[in-house]
Amino acid sequence: MIVLKGPQDQLLAALQSVAGIVEKRHTLPILANVLLRREGEEVELITSDLEIQVRTRAKFDGAAEAFSTTVQAKKLIDILRSLPSDQICSLSAASGKLTLQAGKSRFTLQTLPSEDFPLVQEAADFGPAFSVPQATLRGLINQVHFAMAVHDIRFYLNGILFVAEGKTLTLVATDGHRLALAQATLDVEMPKQEVILPRKTVLELQRLLKDKDAEAAIEMRFSSNQARFAFSGMEFVTKLVEGKFPDYNRVIPKGHKHKLVLGRAPLLASLQRAAILTSEKFKAVRLTFHENLLTIAASNAEQEEAKEEIEIDYEGDKIETGFNVTYLTEVLANMPQEMVGLDLNDSASSALFSIPERTDFKYVVMPMRI
Repeated sequence: MIVLKGPQDQLLAALQSVAGIVEKRHTLPILANVLLRREGEEVELITSDLEIQVRTRAKFDGAAEAFSTTVQAKKLIDILRSLPSDQICSLSAASGKLTLQAGKSRFTLQTLPSEDFPLVQEAADFGPAFSVPQATLRGLINQVHFAMAVHDIRFYLNGILFVAEGKTLTLVATDGHRLALAQATLDVEMPKQEVILPRKTVLELQRLLKDKDAEAAIEMRFSSNQARFAFSGMEFVTKLVEGKFPDYNRVIPKGHKHKLVLGRAPLLASLQRAAILTSEKFKAVRLTFHENLLTIAASNAEQEEAKEEIEIDYEGDKIETGFNVTYLTEVLANMPQEMVGLDLNDSASSALFSIPERTDFKYVVMPMRI
């Protein structure tokens, strides 16, 4: 029977929207598969990694009778990518296999039973739903995602703190060496929420959310251990990270003596050039603030050196401090503004990056000894 039939680009787009969470290696082979379920005119596509589940529905031609199977997602996507975008593709099922036909091309793929596919058990007690513009949430994620920890034993750092209260939505990420905070003020009141979204969920939302359509919204609901998002014809269910996120307000420094405003692009370019000659292990750069001058220096074990100078508006005491250059370039690369604020106290204190004349973004980075 023909499970579905439609344009190559439509089928590829539907598959790619759910395939981002599929693991390349997994103890359960079926988790490399996408679940295809046909009910009437619609085909449902579902992927899962046991903690996150993504589903979407799309209308395709084909037999109207109910049918379901699972097939390896990556192979199917790779085949569709290799086909011309204007071709009509059909997927037919027979004898435990799925055959993709397009023009004079024909591919037969092995399947696994749909009843063996491990769907995520969704919580029964999701709280009230509320909506946020997709562009707003994606913008906040873009401003903080790089500060998340990667495989930290403090598992609550491997994600983003999501705080909704009143009309303010706050996202915070930290890996213990730096902290990024971004806020947005919405037009609607939100139920109070404070949850930690896992790193993989954050990166997948960043990939899927649209920031061009001003009308597009994402609906959110939370339970004690799960979050459910609905947007752009998709449903996204994820497990939440358990644990207590650090008190971010205590980390953000207040009352630094020296406040500078720097051109973001020139500073980023200078740091990127200096980074070429940093040590592969420590990635350290030395920043020296003189009167009206910032010197950026780097060196490595081969005794190679880099030195950059930037004219700045600064009249305070000489400050010499060191930072991991990656921590500086990542924040500057994810800020679209032309100017960046920088608050300093002394060589041993953390630095605070911000957007001049605004309070909705803060980035704290701890110094390192060089």
